Amino acid sequence: MTEIGLRAVISLAQIAAVMGVVMLTVMILTLAERKVLGWMQDRMGPMEVGPYGILQPIADGLKLFFKEDIVPAGANKFLFSLAPILALVPALIGFAVIPFGPNDTIEVFGLQIKPFIVSDINIGILYILAFTSIGAYGIILGGWASNSKYSLLGGLRSAAQIISYELNVGLAIVGVILLSGSLSLVKITEAQSGWFWNWFVIALPFPQIFAFVVYVISSVAETNRLPFDLPEAESELVAGFFTEYSGMRFAFFFIAEYANMILVSCIAAILFLGGWNAPAPFLQFNGSLANLAWLSGIFWFTVKVYFFLFLFFWIRATLPRLRYDQLMRFGWKVMLPIALANILITSIAAYLFPR
Repeated sequence: MTEIGLRAVISLAQIAAVMGVVMLTVMILTLAERKVLGWMQDRMGPMEVGPYGILQPIADGLKLFFKEDIVPAGANKFLFSLAPILALVPALIGFAVIPFGPNDTIEVFGLQIKPFIVSDINIGILYILAFTSIGAYGIILGGWASNSKYSLLGGLRSAAQIISYELNVGLAIVGVILLSGSLSLVKITEAQSGWFWNWFVIALPFPQIFAFVVYVISSVAETNRLPFDLPEAESELVAGFFTEYSGMRFAFFFIAEYANMILVSCIAAILFLGGWNAPAPFLQFNGSLANLAWLSGIFWFTVKVYFFLFLFFWIRATLPRLRYDQLMRFGWKVMLPIALANILITSIAAYLFPR
């Protein structure tokens, strides 16, 4: 096999491994969310399928797979079928630039590869912002192509909401870029190595705590999660943009939502909490165990990502849904000025006190 062919096989194996982990995490999250919400609301959650309900995600997947796939009579069939794919694919493509572990290089059949990084491009942040914005078209198209007033309202709400809060997500990231001097997620993570006070959320010269809060709130809004789930508000719009969807098309929208949750949690862990870096050097393998440093890197990255995923559940169990005018006012009149002020102050601090 030629070097190009071997490299392609290795890259495909990495992509398959990442997609497998993401899909497995989606399965775990569907159960974990229902269990966590159950405990917070003083009930048990799913308990019927398997011991303590642990096989519930498999039952849900089988149900959706065998469920009848209905297309409304007045729907645009092509766009109706395209919308779920357009929502899911960008959510999965974003994981291509996520560093899941240390920037180590190993040799496989004479080729140098980085096992925990599928692709380290120098504009990783822009890549993710560009592709995740495409996912909004899937929601909008799904709402319009369904030929349903509930779906159309959900799609229109989603368009306005994503435009409003995606701007805040992008601006919140600018402060981190100014401090790290790079758009590469690997270099941003490496810039936070050492002790936890090097993490950008509390790092000098200007801690990105305000950017962190703006990013987390805006990410919840971006993923259409409570209290910002106006595009699919059950009490108002039945199920919003996917009211008319069933079977695997519905499953694609469902997977896309959870994949986006995982993606924004990975980005938050990388940008603000040091990615794979441990809070202190002695909390990772050193010395004679240095060859296992990758293991501690993956562990700390996973802990941080699951912390953010738990935060999604916690917020859902705690806060009521906002009214739509409150949602838009909060995005434009509160989040946007804070994000812009953070950029201004961070720029001055980074110029006067370079890292």
